[in-house]
Amino acid sequence: MKKIYHLSTCNTCQRILKELAPSSDVILQDIKEELITEKQLQEMHELSGNYEALFSKRARLYKEKDLKNQDLSEKDFKKYILEHYTFLKRPVIIANNQIFIGNSAKTVAAAKEALS
Repeated sequence: MKKIYHLSTCNTCQRILKELAPSSDVILQDIKEELITEKQLQEMHELSGNYEALFSKRARLYKEKDLKNQDLSEKDFKKYILEHYTFLKRPVIIANNQIFIGNSAKTVAAAKEALS
């Protein structure tokens, strides 16, 4: 399976999608339009090893809820990601049982190779 979880309103996601130029066999899921299910998050967790790796600490709600001053558990990270799409670090790219999380140049380059 090849899938990209992204946010269509995010300029960074748009730039990365343009760079990746995914083929027609890649499923694109706009996480604002089609919310992440618990099953999908569980699949991401199995590939990444933990929920914290999938959690965006740059999200506006992270600051608004003052989460940096709380001791968050794996259960908390999961809850917040399922609660609001903005807590998922973007994009999340799954290709051939590998997961690529975030927008660093190194991550995007590795994902591009895996998708080709």
